[in-house]
Amino acid sequence: MEKLEKFQVLISCLIIVAGLLLISMIFASRIPKNENITVTGSAYKIVKSDKAKLGFEIQSKAKTQKEAYSIIKTQYPEVIKYLSNKGIEEKNIEIKPLNSYYTYKTGANGYSTNEIAYYNASKEIEITSDDVEKIKEISTDIQNLTDKGIILSIYRPEYFYSDLASIKIDLLKEATLDAKQRADSMLKAAGAKVGKVKQMRMGVFQITPPDSTMVSDMGVNDTTTIEKKVTAVANIVFKVK
Repeated sequence: MEKLEKFQVLISCLIIVAGLLLISMIFASRIPKNENITVTGSAYKIVKSDKAKLGFEIQSKAKTQKEAYSIIKTQYPEVIKYLSNKGIEEKNIEIKPLNSYYTYKTGANGYSTNEIAYYNASKEIEITSDDVEKIKEISTDIQNLTDKGIILSIYRPEYFYSDLASIKIDLLKEATLDAKQRADSMLKAAGAKVGKVKQMRMGVFQITPPDSTMVSDMGVNDTTTIEKKVTAVANIVFKVK
């Protein structure tokens, strides 16, 4: 009786294996030879920015335009001294033209009147450096100038990687190989092989924070993080043989 049961189990296993082989053969036979398969390959690399930029404004307000300008003129040397002490060279400091505008008084009805309440003045400064950590430090530390009565509006620092051109070439090569490997795996399971490349199209590059899943049809060029993830995509049409 025990031998009969083992024999039945063996027969059942053989039937299952034969069925799987038959299904695989049928599926493979349905793949028309010399047809095409389109595959998308991708590759990425984590890089560290090697250049940074920080912009900020010295701001003032006073009852007269002359006073507002005078405040900026007095505070400006203090800011330049601070940057120099932080190791920012003069050639890496860009000074923008002085800007001014009025703030009008508000009437009892809540609407703005034609009467000037005070004058505003501002001077924008932009600094750059190859030391990205230094720019990061200054972006937060410079707020301490408020202890000297200097009002600042600080922009978010921007970080850049200068060797993107060579990175892109290598990543496109890797993305193409990835597409080939994907096509190989898919067709091998179906009993077919990858043929010649019929068409190839390069996708847009995505430059994002390392952990980001952000993508865009126009490409992403994120400047908010020091480390970046550069991703390349290749869409390739292969012949099936």
